[in-house]
Amino acid sequence: MTAIAEMQFADYIFPAFDQIVNEAAKFRYRTGNQFDVGRLTFRTPCGAVGHGAHYHSQSPEAYFAHTPGLKVVCPSDPIQCKGLLLASIRDDNPIIFLEPKALYRGAEDMVPVGDYELDLHVADVVQKGTDITLIGWGAQLRIIKEAAKMAEADGISCEVIDLQTIYPYDFDTLAQSVNKTGRCIISHEAPITSGFGAELSAKIQEKCFLRLESPIQRVCGYDTPFPLVHEPIYLPSKFKLYEAIKRSVNF
Repeated sequence: MTAIAEMQFADYIFPAFDQIVNEAAKFRYRTGNQFDVGRLTFRTPCGAVGHGAHYHSQSPEAYFAHTPGLKVVCPSDPIQCKGLLLASIRDDNPIIFLEPKALYRGAEDMVPVGDYELDLHVADVVQKGTDITLIGWGAQLRIIKEAAKMAEADGISCEVIDLQTIYPYDFDTLAQSVNKTGRCIISHEAPITSGFGAELSAKIQEKCFLRLESPIQRVCGYDTPFPLVHEPIYLPSKFKLYEAIKRSVNF
């Protein structure tokens, strides 16, 4: 049987944290590869939606990306959602499939009607550029592309990369881009401290240090519970990203 569990909101996934992290993720390991949980996918809406406040807006990807045995996937548009979801359902590992709530109402595309899969282990170079690398996932890709367009008007060429699979992530694509541009900004909605952007920043600094022209920057959510009335202030907007791009290029 193929199990596809659906958590109404990612904020509500934590009562199942023990079963997911201590049981599903480790089942194959602790049985010496004799048994596994089979195909098991957890679908769960995540991120800001405009009126969700602190119990309906969280982005918990970093909690699960710390767990060997799990895969964490987050699409950024309807085409990716179908291709990555089918690939996740058919993958032999337990997968957390994060579905940005903002995309439910604010994304349209020509989705393939037939059977369609995308590779879970390859980041998508959405836009090629030469001056700076911008990395993100989920609904934040729309914001990143808007900031890249603003920077383009200033003559700054941005390479935009959609991570797609957060863990295990495609570092080779990131390194190839940063070694080319010499600059990097990582953006996500989750709080900045110990967010998954911290892992990417550390690994890129470790492997691409000699090619960096400016410090790696993170444009992320704040270290507070997700606010309601102050959601526009909390979120990493295109304007915050645009300012970070200028700081990096002019460093």
